[in-house]
Amino acid sequence: MSNDLTDIEKAAILLISLGESDAAEILKHLGPKEVQRIGEAMSRLDNIPQSKVESVISNFLEVVSDQTGIGINNDRYIRAMLNQALGEDKAKTLIDRILFTTNTSGLDTLRWMDPRQVAELIRFEHPQIQSVIVSYLEPDQAASVLGYFDENVRLDIVMRVAAMDQIQPQALQELNDMLETQFSGPRSTQLAKLGGIKSAAEIMNFIDTQIEVELMESMRSVDEVLADRIQDLMFVFDNLIDVDDRGIQVLLREVQTDMLIIALKGADSGLQEKIFKNMSKRAAELLRDDLEAKGPVRISEVEAAQKEILTVARRLADDGEINLGGGDDMV
Repeated sequence: MSNDLTDIEKAAILLISLGESDAAEILKHLGPKEVQRIGEAMSRLDNIPQSKVESVISNFLEVVSDQTGIGINNDRYIRAMLNQALGEDKAKTLIDRILFTTNTSGLDTLRWMDPRQVAELIRFEHPQIQSVIVSYLEPDQAASVLGYFDENVRLDIVMRVAAMDQIQPQALQELNDMLETQFSGPRSTQLAKLGGIKSAAEIMNFIDTQIEVELMESMRSVDEVLADRIQDLMFVFDNLIDVDDRGIQVLLREVQTDMLIIALKGADSGLQEKIFKNMSKRAAELLRDDLEAKGPVRISEVEAAQKEILTVARRLADDGEINLGGGDDMV
């Protein structure tokens, strides 16, 4: 039976079983986070027995037998995880099928691209165009793109993103059309609310810690009020103390102990105690012992571990499994 498999693993087995053409038809309806998680699961699959594959397919048929449709209206994609899961040649086949058989706009196509490619594409554009494009990307991709610019350009773009609220439909369409002439993609007329302080804060959450500190200091020297408002909306590792106990327990199930030990080396005692109290007594004792026995750790390693855990926390929040805003427990 397939009961020992997660839903993501079942989806990965099902898609691999379908073949490239049918898998592409399904993947084109999934968003970037779903494609990323399925791609990671595909890369981990190894020597799956035929009986388990048959069980997964049988389970799938039972689940959808009473449904009228299973479409998901979201046309965002992630190229990197398909490359990792299927290899560049197979991934390219799927990507081509998806891109050229759907209403993918010029702006949407950027979400397929490597951050370095996006940075090079917009490097010599007007700062306002750069800021619109950065606003349109997913926060983690936008943060990676900003990493390829020097400090002054990063500062200008983030401040423009924070100041942005709405963009005129005609201006957005002209930008979209400009990109489509380069990508030869079909036309899209969908408009979006872009930018704002929340968007800037979300991008800052994903920026490398050292760059984030420098960027925030530069921003504060230019506009202290704006910097404070962005800082207030950023979710950092210490903010985990505001997550309810149920959320902490869910998060701990997804985090490796070695990474947690390193991350907690840089946490205050209050957050450490919150982590301990949401573990079994035995597990908490072992973690305390490991934390005390752990020698000096580079600050960069602590920050990297904390970023990794925050990435997991944001994924769980996106999936509705935890609430990063704190407040009352969910029922």
